Amino acid sequence: MTLHHRVMGADDRFVLSKGHSAGALYATLWSLGRISETELRTFIHDDTLLPGHPSGTGIPGLLFSTGSLGHGPSLAAGLALAARHRGLDHQVFCLCSDGEWQEGSCWEALSFAVHQRLTNLTLLIDQNGLQGFGRTADVISCDDLTPRIAAFGADVRQADGHDPDAIASALAAPAEDTPRVLILDTVKGRGLHFEDSLESHYLPLSEAQYAAARLTLEQEGAR
Repeated sequence: MTLHHRVMGADDRFVLSKGHSAGALYATLWSLGRISETELRTFIHDDTLLPGHPSGTGIPGLLFSTGSLGHGPSLAAGLALAARHRGLDHQVFCLCSDGEWQEGSCWEALSFAVHQRLTNLTLLIDQNGLQGFGRTADVISCDDLTPRIAAFGADVRQADGHDPDAIASALAAPAEDTPRVLILDTVKGRGLHFEDSLESHYLPLSEAQYAAARLTLEQEGAR
């Protein structure tokens, strides 16, 4: 939401590598007036234009079908290089999960982007420490990607992923002569059901949990 409303220009490109967060993308497109309330209410229903992973031709601004993790950084790096060759002055942003950085293709894309000095590329990584089968620290002994990515020569920064001002400020700061990577430290399900637990990755809400979550979000928005 912050990226689309406060950072991206009209000609910039966005790739949602963590396609399982399609709901956040659709809510953002709705807030921009690019999809209707009626369309939003069909999310993951039969015959919807808004499936659980973004795909198809009916989603405004969608460049690629995503959700098979690890491909987003490569696609975004390709877009950034193509923009340079075509003399286009737009930025490419790619939102990833921390778990997908267990994919070798992510590191190959990072190596390529650093070598090509793709200063028009920004990778954002949602670092919540959880993935499909457990914590990243338990699965692959990694709870902070910052030093690993910095070792590749990228311009790495960290920000509170729950703070829109911190995100916008980090992205507004002058970039180095290399691709930029913003690590967003977040807590899965923060302040809601199953906070910071694996259940928040998978389990649907009960009616009571939905009501409680909605009340919490409305109270936060009123502050």
